Amino acid sequence: DPTAEQLAEIAIQSADSAAAFGIEPRVAMLSYSTGTSGAGSDVEKVREATRLAQEKRPDLMIDGPLQYDAAVMADVAKSKAPNSPVAGRATVFIFPDLNTGNTTYKAVQRSADLISIGPMLQGMRKPVNDLSRGALVDDIVYTIALTAIQSAQQQ
Repeated sequence: DPTAEQLAEIAIQSADSAAAFGIEPRVAMLSYSTGTSGAGSDVEKVREATRLAQEKRPDLMIDGPLQYDAAVMADVAKSKAPNSPVAGRATVFIFPDLNTGNTTYKAVQRSADLISIGPMLQGMRKPVNDLSRGALVDDIVYTIALTAIQSAQQQ
């Protein structure tokens, strides 16, 4: 389980990676709760991570905690997080832990009609990415391309 500090760093690195690929980073710090609607150690960690990331990089659009629906759906965002610069328009999703991130990634990858690239590993000295044992040929090709682009950007 990453700490709040680690989640903040992951958010910042992910925003920088998105920008490097020409995607305007609007970072959603995901949780089971949006704003102040929930409490507990899990949501407090996401709230603290959001605060830390915003302090370190005030130039970035980072908001949380946000539920996934509030992060991606404009109509839900209007009711759950009307003042958020990210809600309803998120382009970067920071999951609170590996279990949640991997489960969601697999569900979207296998059920949505889209190209899924990733996951991208952050915080490494050199570009390295991971493939699932169930990876399809397209997954492998896109991950190789992603890693090659990351490598070229480091040089």
